[in-house]
Amino acid sequence: MLFCRPLLRNKRRIILANHKSALKRNRQSLLSKGRNRSNRSKVKTVIKAVDAAIEQQSVDQAQVALRAAIPVIQKAATKGTLHARTASRKVSRLTKRVNSFIASTQTAA
Repeated sequence: MLFCRPLLRNKRRIILANHKSALKRNRQSLLSKGRNRSNRSKVKTVIKAVDAAIEQQSVDQAQVALRAAIPVIQKAATKGTLHARTASRKVSRLTKRVNSFIASTQTAA
């Protein structure tokens, strides 16, 4: 006879998993949730770094930040945190923003 396991308590909800596979799936989903949150945070951070470089009117910093941001965004897509098209769109818009910033500084100079 199988005994029901006690309810697992998460920070936000009570988990009503009784089967071994459901308990394992819950553990896996909590781990992937943490990884996804970390990857999304990294993506937001590198995008903010590019924006900050543009705000400071620094062409070199903007280019360096963009070169650092692209692999982070693509890695998030590879890991499944972001959809591939979403990552592509983010990279495209960042590149467009940096290129237009560089063009505007060259015409002003």
